[in-house]
Amino acid sequence: MLYNSTENKNEVVSSAQAIAQGISSDGGLFVPQEIPAYTLDTFKDLLPLSYQDRAKKVFADFLTDFTAEEIADCVNKAYTAEKFGSENPAPIVTEKYKGNEISILELWHGPTCAFKDMALQILPHLLTKSLKKTCDGKEAVILVATSGDTGKAALEGFKNVDSTKIIVFYPVDGVSPMQKQQMTTQEGDNVNVCAIKGNFDDAQTGVKKIFTTNEITDKLAEHNMLFSSANSINWGRLLPQIVYYISSYCDLVNSGKIKLGDKINVVVPTGNFGNILAAYYGSCMGLPINKFICASNSNNVLTDFINTGVYNKDRKFYTTISPSMDILVSSNLERLLYKLSGNNDVLVREWMTDLKTKGTYTVTEDVKNQISKLFFGGYCDDAQTKATIKELFDSQGYLCDTHTAVAVNVYNQYVEKTGDKTPVIIASTASPFKFSASVLQAICPDSTLPEAEFDAVDMLKEVSNADVPKPLASLKDKSVRFSNVENVSDMPKFVLKALGIE
Repeated sequence: MLYNSTENKNEVVSSAQAIAQGISSDGGLFVPQEIPAYTLDTFKDLLPLSYQDRAKKVFADFLTDFTAEEIADCVNKAYTAEKFGSENPAPIVTEKYKGNEISILELWHGPTCAFKDMALQILPHLLTKSLKKTCDGKEAVILVATSGDTGKAALEGFKNVDSTKIIVFYPVDGVSPMQKQQMTTQEGDNVNVCAIKGNFDDAQTGVKKIFTTNEITDKLAEHNMLFSSANSINWGRLLPQIVYYISSYCDLVNSGKIKLGDKINVVVPTGNFGNILAAYYGSCMGLPINKFICASNSNNVLTDFINTGVYNKDRKFYTTISPSMDILVSSNLERLLYKLSGNNDVLVREWMTDLKTKGTYTVTEDVKNQISKLFFGGYCDDAQTKATIKELFDSQGYLCDTHTAVAVNVYNQYVEKTGDKTPVIIASTASPFKFSASVLQAICPDSTLPEAEFDAVDMLKEVSNADVPKPLASLKDKSVRFSNVENVSDMPKFVLKALGIE
């Protein structure tokens, strides 16, 4: 299987090259030229398998230049009970909300307590093997822009991995205290972390610019280095996310919640669009999905786009209690537009150019109609998010984080608007203890809350009777290693200095 750029069909690479390079030289994203077709018999064969063996099947179908032994090595090292707490790294919990049964897919049992672990525990293994296949001897420099969870998950995944260095940029006022503590105390000889004066979109734009600046890439080449990405723009990030939607469908069948062939709805709290795009790719393979419900917070650029066909990033930016979704430029949307436009790279390039130069673009009527048929877009503000956390906790005793609550709220909006009671999977993307203060404010609105982050963690544990994940509890006594704060314009200089090649 080969891959090409969304903005230039003529740039064709292997899967190993796509993973090693991260992003196309023209700034486009790599996409598979064809998508494997799974029949109901394929899913029937997957039913008795473990999560790990299902993953091996999906990876083998997309990474055809990897051997079965290489794929097995990557999967077996990534998805261990030691790292995820059980043999199934993505368990489903069934609850009720406003009378509707919901299957909550908990994707946060990994070492950083966020769904990014599902991809970033395996990406370093895929990347190191890809580097050996495509550019043996070179050191990979992983650049990451994060709105909170990707940064820590990438740092943890690449910590002390041979032939790699990783540099993470995060918005100085745009992550939760726990997310900041996770990143600034990160261990590892090959890691570096820097805050930027700006929001996530500023960090993401800065990283993409560094990737495509010849002067910088040439300097790396002189020192036998090359850039790669651990953001969701890297195909090696997106592919592992397809696995958990396919596996969760099999788990629903095995539990008797649905029958093989029944359709489901999927709800995803969405910022950069990669997580919900993975579900869409699963459906392109044959996964029976009825509707993709895209849940946003007050930064509702995707809601407006789904409803109007106009993408406009020039709007007020909100700092919310669901910071991982505080995004106005959803990079992975480009991959969806490429697919829905009939793989029209010229059209996609025009739209992306308009976004960069004008801040907005409008898709064709055909693409707009396809999106309206496939997707439902909704959003809620912080007050609604807190109300949802409280109602789910008070009625079911289930504690969810601020991002999952957005998904639950928007799902209820969808049901009220459409009456559609199709069985549903709601992606739960982070542990509530990563956002302890906000969750406490939700379930104890009349209480005086502690100022210190770990005092809030302790209080949330006491109030909810839920266990604090060990990776978060262990952060309390760790020393801060990284305290740099830079202007966006100084990001290139910081990268070169961190690499020692100024």
